[in-house]
Amino acid sequence: MNQAKRQSRKLGWRFVVLAVVVIFVLLALVRNVWVDVYFIPSESMEPLLLSGDRVLVSRTSFATEAIERGDVVVFDGRGSFAPLKSGAGPVADGITAAGQWLGLVPNNNIYVKRVLGVAGDTVKCCTDDGLLEVNGVPVSESYLYPGDEPSALNFEVSVPQGKLWLMGDHRNVSLDSRSLLGAPGGGLISTSRVIGSPIATVWPPGRMHGIDSDSPLP
Repeated sequence: MNQAKRQSRKLGWRFVVLAVVVIFVLLALVRNVWVDVYFIPSESMEPLLLSGDRVLVSRTSFATEAIERGDVVVFDGRGSFAPLKSGAGPVADGITAAGQWLGLVPNNNIYVKRVLGVAGDTVKCCTDDGLLEVNGVPVSESYLYPGDEPSALNFEVSVPQGKLWLMGDHRNVSLDSRSLLGAPGGGLISTSRVIGSPIATVWPPGRMHGIDSDSPLP
């Protein structure tokens, strides 16, 4: 009888261990293929994303659609933005990388910014009226943080094939493509580095809502 009980306990523990392993594998699959959760540690994308937000990011946002001007993208900044070391991007919040559970270990290579220029575009700032200009057309940016100007730094850049020009919505505090003008790569990132797009804020409870991050530009 005692032997039967011990055997039953062993089988029970094995089932529990197997169930836990299966759950973690499924979570890893979901978060590496479809959706993931990221922590926003800075104010660079206010008012759309606030410091302390945890956002759900779709990894399939651009699987069938091209990245367009106005899209907000989460991307891997290695080889482009990583030298900023600014903490101006989201920090992975989950099991997509070892040691990053609940964002306790920051991943300073991941950022979130808005696309202002795609391949073939010329992005310039600023016009006589103080507006951003894309391909000679002044852009009215309704998503900007209240009181911010489009850019305190004057610039003009042409975006080559396979690259993006990115800027934060809170321009006065955002370290973005402008901050790397003159550096290797000129602040442009490769489209292949894009992870996805934020689709919802899932924490804190008072901030839970879907995110309409698209803001089409001419």
